[in-house]
Amino acid sequence: MTQQTWLTQEAYDRLQAELDYLSGSGRVEIAQKIEAAREEGDLKENGGYHAAKEEQGKQEARVRQLADLLRDARVGEAPPADGKAGPGLVVEVKFTGEKETEKFLVGSREDHSTPIDVYSPQSPLGAAVNGHQAGEKVSYTLPNGRSASVQIVSVSPYIS
Repeated sequence: MTQQTWLTQEAYDRLQAELDYLSGSGRVEIAQKIEAAREEGDLKENGGYHAAKEEQGKQEARVRQLADLLRDARVGEAPPADGKAGPGLVVEVKFTGEKETEKFLVGSREDHSTPIDVYSPQSPLGAAVNGHQAGEKVSYTLPNGRSASVQIVSVSPYIS
């Protein structure tokens, strides 16, 4: 099953521009770096060549990551108005033992255009609240292995 990601239009446009650059002129630039380093001679001890090849590998991995993300992204679509937390929605939670609440957008960590924190639906907290509604208490496991719980205070559409 493919994981859909919700993105704002601004984030989608920024990531598409990055993909266009990396898969176009970015590839040409890295190929030129590799060729220039290759002309320096012995490839076994050519640090510039190996650095350029490593950069090329990272760049190609980013191209694949962006292509997959953008292919399956839901851009600016209104999420379902069923009151349940999920991608594209702002969730307000209260951590057990705390007085203050925290609001965050369930969405892609690639979306830097939001003024609030973004939690991926695959993150421990994002996955825990997904499908739950205001008033429900959910527990989840933190990356360090400890357990935590939150009370969902509200679920609302993201408005930029």
